[in-house]
Amino acid sequence: MHSQDYIQLDAAYSACTYNPLDVVIERGEGVWVYDVDGKKYLDCLAAYSAVNQGHCHPAIIDAMYAQMQRVTLTSRAFRNAQMGPFLKELCELTGYDKAIPLNSGAEAVEAAIKSARKWGYLVKGVADNQAEIIVCNGNFAGRTTTIISFSSEPQYKADFGPLTPGFKLIPYGDAAALEAAITPNTVAFLVEPIQGEGGVVVPPDGYLRAAAGVCARHNVLFVADEIQTGFGRTGKLFGCDHEGVRPDMITVGKALSGGFYPVSAVLADNKILGLFKPGDHGSTFGGNPLGAATARAAIKVIQDEGLIARSAELGAYFKGRLARIESPHIKEVRGKGLFIGVELNIPARRFAEALLEAGILCKETHKTVLRFAPPLVIKKDEIDWAMSHIEPILMMR
Repeated sequence: MHSQDYIQLDAAYSACTYNPLDVVIERGEGVWVYDVDGKKYLDCLAAYSAVNQGHCHPAIIDAMYAQMQRVTLTSRAFRNAQMGPFLKELCELTGYDKAIPLNSGAEAVEAAIKSARKWGYLVKGVADNQAEIIVCNGNFAGRTTTIISFSSEPQYKADFGPLTPGFKLIPYGDAAALEAAITPNTVAFLVEPIQGEGGVVVPPDGYLRAAAGVCARHNVLFVADEIQTGFGRTGKLFGCDHEGVRPDMITVGKALSGGFYPVSAVLADNKILGLFKPGDHGSTFGGNPLGAATARAAIKVIQDEGLIARSAELGAYFKGRLARIESPHIKEVRGKGLFIGVELNIPARRFAEALLEAGILCKETHKTVLRFAPPLVIKKDEIDWAMSHIEPILMMR
């Protein structure tokens, strides 16, 4: 079968919930992927930052394969020999007391919302069913009914009501707007350190620190969605680390398993996650031994291979090269680490398609932004090769 055969199968049998570029990937290694017709591409999206460690990293393969031969799933009705060590290593790495192991990023955000509300009722003393959570315009945290309820994107909500109440939208990057929006019923502020799906939008310097201070003054939980920005993507372990901010709670996922298996988590101290009791939350697959073993190996790769420092160094280089392109189409180049957005003054889709033809995979977001976020294992000469194609394509009429 050739690419067009697979594309026709997708069109025939998949609900039309995505608008992908027409490339059919068959295998991957490091920063490179290959389609079913044998063409090679440089991956500059990294599965929306899930493949920070590179495609098919051998150390993660070995750990996953070894666990697959032992036991893959026990459910939370029983304990397993991988979950405890995984959570210990994750908590020690991040500095939090406890974690809820889960699967997808959206599931982690849902659990964080429940955690914040529970803290609000049991600790802060908010009246039953009155808890409010403040979020920002341009946010993206997933596609569940509750999560789309606090989106500012009309399409995400249209025809999916009734929606979940209890959320308040404010401008992103405006700490004064946050303070003005807080009421006695406010239990949390949920924010992305950099808005990924929103177009790699970087807030003003000092915003996260100021927002964390506002939350602390008003006894409101500062909750950071680090699902895309975590594990080295921005050149720090977490996006909030750029301003020395320790959130009350964080959500993590994507690169937590290196792209091998859905693994996510909510992390916080005992004052929040210690409020849970059996039956309050659960997940059949959350904390399963296969996912836990995979995540342990994925975390170790990030540490052992110095991928955080690599992201900072090569991200600055890649962003600098992009910023020097003298194209009439470019409005702004922004980002941190290897998390870069190029905003254009015209629709970006045709540039993404042209890059595809040149052997570079990236994707438009919010119509006018090209997102460049390759695996953190990328090398300088690979960036140079990419730039030899990116620059003339962004100059084209």
